[in-house]
Amino acid sequence: MNILDKIIADKHKELVLKKLVVPVSQLEKSALFERETVSLAEKLRSSKTGIIAEHKRRSPSKSVINQDLNVEDVSKGYEEAGISGMSVLTDGKYFGGSLDDLLYARAAVKMPLLRKEFIIDEYQLLEARAHGADVILLIAAVLEREEIKRLSEFAKSIGLEVLLEVHNEEELQKSILPSLDMLGVNNRNLKTFEVSTDISKELSGKIPDDFVKVSESGISSVEAIKDLQQYGYKGFLIGENFMKTNDPGKAAAEFVKELSK
Repeated sequence: MNILDKIIADKHKELVLKKLVVPVSQLEKSALFERETVSLAEKLRSSKTGIIAEHKRRSPSKSVINQDLNVEDVSKGYEEAGISGMSVLTDGKYFGGSLDDLLYARAAVKMPLLRKEFIIDEYQLLEARAHGADVILLIAAVLEREEIKRLSEFAKSIGLEVLLEVHNEEELQKSILPSLDMLGVNNRNLKTFEVSTDISKELSGKIPDDFVKVSESGISSVEAIKDLQQYGYKGFLIGENFMKTNDPGKAAAEFVKELSK
């Protein structure tokens, strides 16, 4: 089993317990369930920088990144930096996140929030809506085409945008559906964990213009973004680059300023 297989196996077990503890009816009664969501796709289309900054404490590949910061401070710092949106890791076992992180971020900022999670069930979409997310992530590597269709259509039906992540052309071809808003290319090879933006460049011409193109992972320089912008990318997911500093908001502000020159 690779790390993704392990995460998904654990996610199935976790969901059985969650559904027993918090029924769907309780999620649907949440104060945030009916709030008007904010479009990340529109923000990216109109942005000159297109940064989606991440809140991530740790990861399977890097172990601890930053355990010392609270999510409210990070999210406020990001919003003040003028980024387009924020990605919040909610997986507990492998990334040290939780749905509470999403809730605290939502209470602190108005910008679009992406629930970064390994989604395999509609229940997780209801959780995202109930905790203040505007966007959800679907990962083509762990879902069949029919599952992508079902989950993305359900997300749209409850007012959430969909960012679908692919790692190669095969995943991209099975995933192109009208119920997606953004197509993300993850630059990290899932088997080797090596990172290269070449895959974003290779797939850029194969992504229809209807979708906002997002490049994810391994983006740590202004030059890398300017290079990818030439390939039609409007969104850039940056996690560890900001989170490994003592002040992610300040790091993001400096990055945005440099990129805006």
